[in-house]
Amino acid sequence: MKFLVYISDFMIPLLVFYVVGYGILMKKNVYDDFVSGAKDGMKTVVSIVPTLIGLMVGVGVLRASGFLDALSGVLGKITEPLGVPAVLMPSVIVRMFSSSAATGLVLDLFKEYGTDSVIGMMASIMMGSTETIFYTMSVYYMAAKVTKTRWTLPGALLCTFAGIAASVIIGKMM
Repeated sequence: MKFLVYISDFMIPLLVFYVVGYGILMKKNVYDDFVSGAKDGMKTVVSIVPTLIGLMVGVGVLRASGFLDALSGVLGKITEPLGVPAVLMPSVIVRMFSSSAATGLVLDLFKEYGTDSVIGMMASIMMGSTETIFYTMSVYYMAAKVTKTRWTLPGALLCTFAGIAASVIIGKMM
């Protein structure tokens, strides 16, 4: 196991040296290529920032207003018979929009119920088996100028519901 840790510590520096060495062998101006790529990256960041700010503000407003708790209470009445605890619903909803906000909610669950509790296990598995659907679609589709999403949203929602179901089933078994 120590061998794998040792190798993983050197992977990124080795990759950087490999790319630079390969560029030098191919007689490429590595630094100019790096600067050009960094410029393109900054253009992408600038184009994505408004969407990120909008998503973060939206999640913050939902959380601070109490709407998220009210919505999760209503949804909890539907999901409790299915085995999904109502206390998980804020995390489920927010996870579709923001990973960092959902992580904050999960940390609150850990404080209240514990990391090894059934709720803690379900929340942990859910965080690992679901995706920030709306964040990913809005940011990357906007950056790539995709206008027709077709089956992306239904497929992503189906996968998210499968991840939630798996987290409930596996969380109860642990």
